[in-house]
Amino acid sequence: MKKTWRYRGAVAVLTLPALLTFTGLIGYPVFQSLIKSFYNWNGATAGKWVGLGNYVKLFRADTFYLSNKNSLIFALVLVVYQIFFGLLMALLLVSIKTRFSGFFRFTYFLPVVISSTVICQMWVSLFNYDYGLFNQIFEALGIHYRQAWLTGKNSAIFAVAFVNAWQFMGIEFIMFYTAVSGISQDLYEAARIDGASTVQMHRRITIPLLRETFRFCLILAFTGGLKAFDTMYIMTGGGPGDYTTSLTYMMYKSAFTGNKFGYGSAIATVIVLECLACTVLLNKLFRIREE
Repeated sequence: MKKTWRYRGAVAVLTLPALLTFTGLIGYPVFQSLIKSFYNWNGATAGKWVGLGNYVKLFRADTFYLSNKNSLIFALVLVVYQIFFGLLMALLLVSIKTRFSGFFRFTYFLPVVISSTVICQMWVSLFNYDYGLFNQIFEALGIHYRQAWLTGKNSAIFAVAFVNAWQFMGIEFIMFYTAVSGISQDLYEAARIDGASTVQMHRRITIPLLRETFRFCLILAFTGGLKAFDTMYIMTGGGPGDYTTSLTYMMYKSAFTGNKFGYGSAIATVIVLECLACTVLLNKLFRIREE
């Protein structure tokens, strides 16, 4: 019994610094944002209590629903692109033994550490209507077609989401690569002896053993889409109109441009609740599949 309590005490002492840091840097600001969301507050003077007024105003705004739609599209693009290509690149790199593996790992992860401003400006040039690479390819092929990638109300959100997915795909790639590399080769050798093909081995062995990695990557991609801001801020400024506006961008404009910090806090609270709900739902779905 004494040994058990001693073990629990050691765990508590070791986790306390991290818990205090999380509470100070994350928990307290989130709590303050929740409190301020019930006030009409400009960020400087004393706020005026309005109760649920900010939330009523938010749920009545057409931009709120458009922003949620954009965030969902953003999240779906991240999920499809990052998980598909991250897993594909990881499987290829593990399966094909080459001395250039380190180079490819570095190359796939490089966009993650490059400034978002640099990445976005590069893609803005590629998407340019007049001289962008993609429209120039159409012209070189003799195809009389030009796409307004960043100014079309239907294409802009997909273009912006693709850039973000491309930049941060390396995170999912590294997680999948690490997980796949940790799978015992004995399982593959046994399957190979039984006559299984490479596709069958990955379908029967690799994919099931990557369940936890898939869960974490899905949560990361979905919440990343719900929190999207910097890519659309740099590339489109939320335009054309509000067709690339997300809840995060809506919060930024309300609080830091319109000085409506109470309203912005209400939006921030909704973002936190949506991310939390997404995380709980995905965890529950994976738990059901395990049962």
